[in-house]
Amino acid sequence: MATFRDEGVVLRTIKLGEADRIITFVTPEHGKVRAVAKGIRKPKSKLAGRLEPLTYVSMLCWRGRELDIVSQVEVLDHYRAIREDIDRMPAAFTMLEAVDLVAVERQPMPRLFKSLTGALRTLAEGPAPVLLGAFLFRLLALEGFGPITEACAACDEAVPLVAYDEHAGGFLCRSCRSGQAVLPETVELVRQILGGQLRQALATPAGRPTAEVERIATAAMEYHLDRRLRSAHMPGVPARR
Repeated sequence: MATFRDEGVVLRTIKLGEADRIITFVTPEHGKVRAVAKGIRKPKSKLAGRLEPLTYVSMLCWRGRELDIVSQVEVLDHYRAIREDIDRMPAAFTMLEAVDLVAVERQPMPRLFKSLTGALRTLAEGPAPVLLGAFLFRLLALEGFGPITEACAACDEAVPLVAYDEHAGGFLCRSCRSGQAVLPETVELVRQILGGQLRQALATPAGRPTAEVERIATAAMEYHLDRRLRSAHMPGVPARR
């Protein structure tokens, strides 16, 4: 049986049998990986505590037909600052959920992995009001579904944009408006996020524009996925199954 090494972030876990768990990772070289951690639920397991959601690891796995098997794990980052702050946890788990839904099994996804680990590192450093919205919009852009921001998504006129409609694929002018009304500052913030000025965007203080970015980014991602992001609508953190 062949083995492979990679780094990964644990996205979720599911109980399997009496003592095992199925761990879902996202990795740079192998995309989404689903692997069995044998005996992890036993009290003396060496893997216990190392494979919780929101853990960044280096791992060695045995390749299986459908499910791989985790052989060795080294924790690279627990993102403890996020775990210890209930206000930051929902954003982190929404990121994990979105990545789980877009990642493809056994297909290299280095840009997606870098985007996730960068966002988690930023969140661990301190609250960033626009971070979740920025992550979701950049994830959509990686998928080829980034919003139209420079002109009206309906009439293509380069005029002031006053609304966002995920069905239209971007921002709309006053004549074409539908969906959700937005401030001019919100439009500019999304342009910064997608136009190479992410650091500047992340420095934006909490307010209506940052709230609007998160709201419309969540709606856009849910439209793209054709399902709700449960973590984005829960006050707490999704329970481990």
